[in-house]
Amino acid sequence: MDIALKRAYDKPAKQDGHRVLVDGLWPRGVSKDEAKIAEWRKEIAPSQTIRKAFHDGSLAWGEFRRRYLKELMSHRDLLRDLAKRAQKEKVTLVFAAKDEDYNNAVIVRQYLKMLG
Repeated sequence: MDIALKRAYDKPAKQDGHRVLVDGLWPRGVSKDEAKIAEWRKEIAPSQTIRKAFHDGSLAWGEFRRRYLKELMSHRDLLRDLAKRAQKEKVTLVFAAKDEDYNNAVIVRQYLKMLG
C-alpha cells in the first residue's frame, strides 16, 4: 500500500500520484489550480469540536487520535475505496497543518493501512 503525506503548501509533484485533501477547510492562500487536488474528502476530516480542541491544546495528541479514529470508523465505507486505490497506485494525503508528525492525515494513513 503506497500512501504518502504532503503539506498543501508544498509544491505538487508528478510522483505524488492521486492527491487527496483530507482537511475540512481549504488551505489558505493555495489556489485549486496550484494544489492539483484530485479529490477533496472533507467528510473524513476531524469534527470541528476535536479539531479546535487539539489546536488550542486542550486535547492531547493521544486523545485526539483516539476520538478521530472513532469518527473515521463511521466513515469506513467512504475510506474503503481509497484504501483499494492505494493498493493499486500511489495516494498522497494532503493536509494544511504545520506539524508534519501530528496531524489528521497521519491518522487517516494509519486507518487506511488497517483497512488494506
